[in-house]
Amino acid sequence: MAAKKTIKVRQTGSAIRRPLDQRATLVGLGLNKIGRVRELEDTPSVRGMIHKIAHMVEVVED
Repeated sequence: MAAKKTIKVRQTGSAIRRPLDQRATLVGLGLNKIGRVRELEDTPSVRGMIHKIAHMVEVVED
């Protein structure tokens, strides 16, 4: 069985004064504080969530 590909995402922006759907997307990714990093499975749905809040997160390269 092949290892699943993952990506690391870091929150760079605040959820203050953002629409509720953007806040919910942050929570769905497991982020809620600036600087927090999560390692997530690289799927089209996760990529779509990252694209939706691209102004508040960055993909971290190791």
